[in-house]
Amino acid sequence: MDPVEEIKNRLDIVDIVSETVNLRRTGKNYIGFCPFHDNKRTPAFVVFPETGTWRCFSCNEGGDIFSFVMKREGWDFRQALEHLARLAGVPLRAPTPAEERQREAHQRLYDLVEEAVLFYRHFLHAPAGRQALAYLHHRGLDDATIEAFGLGYAPHAWEAARSHFTQKGYSDDELVEAGLLTRRDDGRVYDRFRHRVMFPIRDARGRAVGFGARTLDPEGVPKYLNSPQTPIFDKSRLLYGLDKAAKAIRERDQVIIVEGYMDVIGLHQAGFPHAVSPMGVALNEGQLRTLKRYTRHMVLALDPDPAGIRATLRGMDVARSALSEEKLGFDPRGLLRQESRLKADLRVALLPPGQDPDEIALADPAAWERTLNQAEPIILFIMHTLAADLDLDEPKAKADLAEQVLPLIYEVTNPIEQKAYLQKLAALLKVDEQTLLAWRPPARRRAPARRGRQPSTASTQRSPRAQPSAPPQPAHRLALSDQLGRRVVGLLLRDPELRFRADRVLRQRDLCPLQEADFLAEAHRRLFRAIVRAAEQEQTWPVDAAQSLLPPALLEEADRCLAATAGLRDQPQRWLEDLLQAVVRLRLEHVRRQQEQLRYLLAEASPEDEPLYQQNLLELTRRRLRLDKALKTGFRHSLPA
Repeated sequence: MDPVEEIKNRLDIVDIVSETVNLRRTGKNYIGFCPFHDNKRTPAFVVFPETGTWRCFSCNEGGDIFSFVMKREGWDFRQALEHLARLAGVPLRAPTPAEERQREAHQRLYDLVEEAVLFYRHFLHAPAGRQALAYLHHRGLDDATIEAFGLGYAPHAWEAARSHFTQKGYSDDELVEAGLLTRRDDGRVYDRFRHRVMFPIRDARGRAVGFGARTLDPEGVPKYLNSPQTPIFDKSRLLYGLDKAAKAIRERDQVIIVEGYMDVIGLHQAGFPHAVSPMGVALNEGQLRTLKRYTRHMVLALDPDPAGIRATLRGMDVARSALSEEKLGFDPRGLLRQESRLKADLRVALLPPGQDPDEIALADPAAWERTLNQAEPIILFIMHTLAADLDLDEPKAKADLAEQVLPLIYEVTNPIEQKAYLQKLAALLKVDEQTLLAWRPPARRRAPARRGRQPSTASTQRSPRAQPSAPPQPAHRLALSDQLGRRVVGLLLRDPELRFRADRVLRQRDLCPLQEADFLAEAHRRLFRAIVRAAEQEQTWPVDAAQSLLPPALLEEADRCLAATAGLRDQPQRWLEDLLQAVVRLRLEHVRRQQEQLRYLLAEASPEDEPLYQQNLLELTRRRLRLDKALKTGFRHSLPA
């Protein structure tokens, strides 16, 4: 992963900004006085945690965590990179030749798995896949959903995949490494997936990395078979469906965590596209940290029987994993610790017995909505689940319930939350709250220092033991600003001198010349800086200079930018017009986003803050009208002959 993206994944922009700016929460965002100009009357400085960006609507400055540190400290990018890398525990160095070869090998695996998606999709719609298609239809999925998720069918044969891909030039070793073949002890290989419905698994960037496969044989075992651990597939770090759910999670400010593939897909079709699945493994902090990039509101939809929950709760001093090996992991104590560290709001929705989320939602979306609305915080969920089978008029039952719930309450580090839970438990048990306060779990008495300790996110991130957890922003369905940014950079990489020609046309249309601030992604800003330097030097051809100026960490993103413009590779006569159109659309997207942010702030603004927000909104409207006009009239008549 690019070090810049890795640093953004590990560090919280709110923590970094809060080191020097006093922020207060307003809705999903944080607001304060801008540290870069003298204004202590109107808090026009806003931090947007979901996008990892900041903006001052007074001085019209903005950017990401890197631009903030650079401006605050007066550093160049390299200094800010080194400082933030130390905080995040991200090593900075150029890739070795061996690492570069490994990257190329990984890319070949990505390509192979993507081709396998097409292979299995083909068989789903062939006569051999009739049973698989009927199964999916029986589960309530329509053809559009089946196509959207790329579902497929693995033929009932031992060498169908092997034969197909060896003919395309892939070796048995590569097919084994990608998880498509299995090798016996005697060295013979055969298809890993046979007579199964295939669920392509994509990472958050939208790259196909592996498969989940459900058997169609009533006697087949295991029922679900995943790809094995491979260089590009690590089930413990992935969340199924995140590539498709990311936008909806942000829009709804909530994520639903369900057990399996069909749950995610069915909810998506039923109008609940903000669902993901950890694919049968216990939720870990890395996955939760990934989700917190999109929202802090998480609903865990449990599908166990009540006896399974109670069994999980019995040994609270030892972290329990799952209700069974193939069930969604539910470790209440671990989840509470993660919830506290991540400052998330994690709730539990208990499903009706014998019903899966997709079945409920497809049959009655309103019923599923009610299920979500009834989700409870972890402690209340446990409290009520345990109390359901107890006679709370019995003193022994009261003591049993208290002994199981109090250790969890003392895991809550926020004193107000802890007090509220104690009050609810006291009311449920019909005992005095002081009685509960007098009782402490033995483990807490032996280690009292843990109770008050609540390491800040920043201090946690400074620890060298902090592990990378979240992948970069989704690229399969990139945000429009990222798509357009790649198109602009891709064209400039093909001809760095396009910038001068574009600037002349933009000035003629009363628009600003191309600038670094046009790009939201830091990688695109860095690429633009390299392109500018390449175009301004005179020793070598600008295209060669641009490539020589790129640090190794940016080469992968540069390749993506070039790929985004591959369709224009042989049409240089179109490059300038296409570049201008992309720049204007990119700026329009920025203006729209700023207008949305301002309207949100305006709705919550105090009377003294309203004039500044209104003034900024008016200026953005004027800018948008100029850009709309430029886009509508086009640039063809302005281009040099």
